[in-house]
Amino acid sequence: TTYFDEKNLGALPKGEAKMYGDPIFASMMQAKILCVVYMINLGYDVLFQDVDIVWFKDPLSFFHDESNTAIQNFDIMFQHDGSGQMRYNPLSANSGFYYVRANKKAQYVFTSLLYDGAFVRKCKSHQQVLVQILLEHSSFFGTKVKVFDKVETDMFPGGFHYHQDWGVMHDIVSGKSNAYILHMSWTENKDNKLKFLRQMGEWYVQDQCIGHDYLELVEGGGQVTDGSLINQCCSAEPIFSCHFRDKPSKEPCFNSPCIDKRCRQFWNPMAPEFVAELKAKR
Repeated sequence: TTYFDEKNLGALPKGEAKMYGDPIFASMMQAKILCVVYMINLGYDVLFQDVDIVWFKDPLSFFHDESNTAIQNFDIMFQHDGSGQMRYNPLSANSGFYYVRANKKAQYVFTSLLYDGAFVRKCKSHQQVLVQILLEHSSFFGTKVKVFDKVETDMFPGGFHYHQDWGVMHDIVSGKSNAYILHMSWTENKDNKLKFLRQMGEWYVQDQCIGHDYLELVEGGGQVTDGSLINQCCSAEPIFSCHFRDKPSKEPCFNSPCIDKRCRQFWNPMAPEFVAELKAKR
């Protein structure tokens, strides 16, 4: 179900942000707050996630596992952002993936965040403001906040791991990881997110549907109830392509350029399996 409340959400930008913190990015922050405020005040627990997240397995099974008593007493649980920036310290909670329980303490946190809309606009992101509110509420009101450690836990990797912790990424591409999701955060723009997801083998949208809105895809702009858009736009198999050899990929991308100045290759071309393959080709 898709819901849009123009009276409260106002005019939202139609195009995507060109980079983190630009005016379009900032304009979306209030909508990200409101959609959570609505649901928890209606009495529903919420798993919030940005759209640049892929699932390897259902994360709700983790949060709903009552045998995991270590997490059942927390009011809000966050993916670790990975950033050491002062404005996110000391929690470094990532506001793009979290689970919040519909109780009074959590409702007060997000209502406070909503009322701090001017501050959110000034900071160009609600994450910085949310971290400060979490600190205040955990101290004054006993709100229990959990941020999953970026090193000691491997359930919810994100941009920090994609760009810096390649041990985690090799575990993911080899199928050895315990990860539930991958959050393509820490990425400058939408174009790069798409390329990174494609070479990770986690992209399923056909090219003809990228960059087009609903009215362009559906003749007459009417409602679609027969699933034709799924057949037109969604692939049953991952759409893989190489783009950068210095970023994690499902398969080696030796012939692709580097995106970073350091140009550290994700796959080692001198690994025994690749040397053997090269000798066979000769």
